[in-house]
Amino acid sequence: MLNFLLSPVYLIDTLEPLLPWFAIGLIVGVIITLVSTYFTDKALFAKVIKKTIIGVALIALVIGITLLVMEICKKYDQAYLEENWVSLDVIPYVFIPVLATLFISLVSGVTLFILSKKSYAKIRRAFTIVGIIVGACIVATLVLIGIYYGKNISDDGYYSEYLNSVALYVCAVLLIVFTVVIALLLGRKDKKPFDTRCIATAGIMVALSFCLSYVKLWDMPTGGSVTLVSLLPIMLFAFIYGTKKGLLVGLLYGTLQAIQDPWLIHPAQFLLDYPIAFSMVCFAGLCTDLKLFENLPQLKFGLSALVAGTMRFICHVLSGVFAFGAYANDAGATNHLTYSLVYNVYVFIDIALVIIAGIFILSSRSTAKQLTSINK
Repeated sequence: MLNFLLSPVYLIDTLEPLLPWFAIGLIVGVIITLVSTYFTDKALFAKVIKKTIIGVALIALVIGITLLVMEICKKYDQAYLEENWVSLDVIPYVFIPVLATLFISLVSGVTLFILSKKSYAKIRRAFTIVGIIVGACIVATLVLIGIYYGKNISDDGYYSEYLNSVALYVCAVLLIVFTVVIALLLGRKDKKPFDTRCIATAGIMVALSFCLSYVKLWDMPTGGSVTLVSLLPIMLFAFIYGTKKGLLVGLLYGTLQAIQDPWLIHPAQFLLDYPIAFSMVCFAGLCTDLKLFENLPQLKFGLSALVAGTMRFICHVLSGVFAFGAYANDAGATNHLTYSLVYNVYVFIDIALVIIAGIFILSSRSTAKQLTSINK
């Protein structure tokens, strides 16, 4: 009995329903603290809000790491895999490669940070070496996922009947090229350094987003969910630091999402629904350097977030049309595109909540001062 109560599956299934209440309690507590401080001692308010943000970020970081470890343990549990009709091959061919790639990427980031104090030539050389290593890991991971697909899902008689591999690969490649090119073009004038502050902010924002992703307002029946503004932290990061850095953060977050709730039936579908879809948060930095609305950061963020959300929507729609046609058939839909368009509308509900919360945050004077400081 004790072993069952301490098992990862039981613990995470017990904690998940409590997370929304914990998040609501934390938010209410923060609001009460800030409001009471503002009306009683305005001079102290600036210090309190800074410490409060740091405290919330640290709590989110601890919770995020804890949940990630528990989620990995849950996915490695043989009983859980068998209960959900998932082959045990998913461990060596999907979970371990994805985790290894994530770990190597994090170590590479730390290495680049340490070398950031060295000469420019050494940093360029290090970036090249790290890029090759991480790129090789990503390619190896995709190859292993492809092997898993071939062994366990290909020609399964359900998904395979409506699956279009060629279209999936073409869509994935085109979106990767488009996103990378646009992110680099938009960020070509970005002079914000990839320094200690930037790296620390990126880590905190990813941790906040990952933690908030567990607070689901509701789940969609065949994948996807509306969360408590889980994309807000990484979108704010992209808005502040630009598209190039936002692309890296989105890619990291998409990898974490693949570990948290994997829904894999095809290698290209995996790319479309996770790394590519969440890399689209980089477009939240679309209007960062736009001079037209210099004094309206709320409007700039709202427009950018809408573009980012639309691009993520396109990724999920393409995945739905070319990979999950079986679901449309089960629902009695004759047109897979229409079904996928309607099903994935939940993405815009998710983005609407992010935009509302983002506008509220960017309306704060202290936030405006921080933005000015970073831009300088």
